[in-house]
Amino acid sequence: MEIKDLIIFQSVARNGSISKAADELNYVQSHITARIKSLELSLKTQLFDRHSRGTTVNSEGKRLLVHSEKILFAIEEMNKEFQESSNPSGTLEIGTVETVPKLPMILSSFHKNYPNVELTLKTGVTNDLIHDILNHKLDGAFVTGFGKHPDIEQIEVFKDKLVLIADNKKVSYDSLKNRPMLVFSRGCSYRARLESWLHDSGIMNAKVMEFGTLETILESVIAGLGISLVPKSTVRYLKLAGDVLCYPVPKKYSEISTVFIRQADTYLTNTMQKFIDTIHTLENETPRPFVNPNVDASAIKEYSV
Repeated sequence: MEIKDLIIFQSVARNGSISKAADELNYVQSHITARIKSLELSLKTQLFDRHSRGTTVNSEGKRLLVHSEKILFAIEEMNKEFQESSNPSGTLEIGTVETVPKLPMILSSFHKNYPNVELTLKTGVTNDLIHDILNHKLDGAFVTGFGKHPDIEQIEVFKDKLVLIADNKKVSYDSLKNRPMLVFSRGCSYRARLESWLHDSGIMNAKVMEFGTLETILESVIAGLGISLVPKSTVRYLKLAGDVLCYPVPKKYSEISTVFIRQADTYLTNTMQKFIDTIHTLENETPRPFVNPNVDASAIKEYSV
C-alpha cells in the first residue's frame, strides 16, 4: 500500500466516480482503476459498490475512510512540522560546560522565538561533550579550549581569560602553587590548563580535589580549601565582594574561547539552523555576569588582576 493509493481512494469516495477522481487528480481513468484494485487486493476486501451511476463506498470502504483520514492528516502535520522554516519544532539536545556566560541569554532568546522546540540541556566537561557529539548523543554542545577536529564544525561564542583564584587572605604568589587544586573531573579544559601551568612551574604532584559543580568549587575556594583556574567572567562578583583574590597566569594558559560544536556530517535541520542563528545574533552582546545577591549588579565592571 502506498500513500498515494489512499489519496486516490479518498478522491473516488468523495466524488463517487472513477472519472471525476481522475479529473481531480489529473490521472487517466485506467490508473485510478488499477490503484483501487491494488488497494483492495492488499486489504483483501472490496471497498466500493460499482453501478451504472458510478461507485459508492461500502461498509469496508467507510472503515478505511476513517483510517485514511487519520493517516493523511498525520502526514500533513508531519510535513508542516518539518517544512515550516519560520516556526521550527521538535527537540534539540544540547550539552554545555558549566561556565558559559552567554548561555542563559542564548537559551532565553531561542525559547522566546521558538517556543515549540523542546530544549534538553546536559552539563559535562569538554572531553565528554566532544565524545557525545562524535557519537551522535547530542545535537550540539558548548565547550571550552577546543582545538580542531575533522569531524566537528565550530562557532565561536565568547572569548575569556582564565584567572587563578584563592581566598581573600593575601599570601605570596609562589605559595599558592602548593595549595590543592579544586577542579572538575578529567576532560575539563580549565583543569588541563591548571595542571600544565603547575607542572611547568615545577609542581609535579599537586594535590587534586574533584568537584561536580562550579558553585561548589567557588565556595570551597572562599573557605580556603585550595585554588582553582576559572574564567574571569564567573568570579566578577566574588572579586568585588572581596570574597576571593584573583591572580594572573601566563597568556599561554589564560586565553580561552567558548565554542559551539556539532557533528560536521550531520544534516543541518531547520531547528539547529535557528539555534545557530540565535548564537550569531547575540555574538556582540555582553554576557550578564554571574550575580551574587550581596553585590549590586550595577557596580559590576571590568577589573584587572
